[in-house]
Amino acid sequence: MRILSGIQPSGKLHIGNYFGAMRQHLQLQADNEGFYFIADYHALTTGPDPAELKQGSLDVAMDYIALGLDTEKTVFWRQSDVPQVTELAWILSCITPMGLLQRCTSYKDKVANGLSPNHGLFAYPVLQAADILIFDSNLVPVGADQKQHIEVTRDIAIRFNNRYGETFVVPREHILDSVAVVPGLDGRKMSKSYDNTIEIFESEKSVRKKVMRIVTDSTPVEDPKDPDTCNVFAMLSSLPRPRS
Repeated sequence: MRILSGIQPSGKLHIGNYFGAMRQHLQLQADNEGFYFIADYHALTTGPDPAELKQGSLDVAMDYIALGLDTEKTVFWRQSDVPQVTELAWILSCITPMGLLQRCTSYKDKVANGLSPNHGLFAYPVLQAADILIFDSNLVPVGADQKQHIEVTRDIAIRFNNRYGETFVVPREHILDSVAVVPGLDGRKMSKSYDNTIEIFESEKSVRKKVMRIVTDSTPVEDPKDPDTCNVFAMLSSLPRPRS
């Protein structure tokens, strides 16, 4: 199958990126047709500094290759290098009902957490649909928080096919439940927007300092913890278990 996914170059990649998405990408490239891209247009929704966005795109490329992306087997590119995607996004926008986008919880959550709303943030799912549909993607690995956006993509594809004839492949999402959402230092989803991340290639000293301030509960450190409610256990469960 053709697997497609993208990742934003909006800061240093963290373990939430890896366990929630990148690890799946690297595993799926072995037996499938991998199409992975650096989503620099999506990163524009937060108004990044141009120099930082450029450097971030380079960092994402280097991190993927360092983690095992096989450039001989996988198509790997920068979103802005394919202008046809934004052209398709406009066409899809003209058949996408406002109500469909207004129901997207990701937009509401980001605004509720202080992110300044703009049209790009609101219309994000349409550009994401264009990313997916233009390459006839079969499977899209995403975190649980992005599942609704894939449902929007499916709705747009079906709507377009019904109106203009069979044009787009209707994709499916691929979510690993065990790592669908990786918690951050404060218990919320790990995200650069929340400043609660642990970077993939962060120094041991810095990681240790961050781990020591992870929010748990009011019980003494030496007391037993409940794995179902403790952020440390939730984060640890994402890691592979050592072989005996």
